[in-house]
Amino acid sequence: MPKVEVNWEKCTGCGTCVDVCPVGVFELQNIPEYPDTQKSNPVNADECIQCMACVTQCPEEAITVEE
Repeated sequence: MPKVEVNWEKCTGCGTCVDVCPVGVFELQNIPEYPDTQKSNPVNADECIQCMACVTQCPEEAITVEE
């Protein structure tokens, strides 16, 4: 199963990953440590097909996907 991680320090909550992921890995959520904006959270990481669309499209380079 792939390991999908979002660096919340870099993530601006733009939602690009939510839009480009064909299998719905990401959701924008409120994260207590970052109260000013929602952050992308890979809540369905087990669905990841490693297409890397999220990695290539994230404008902040905040997402990593590893095997």
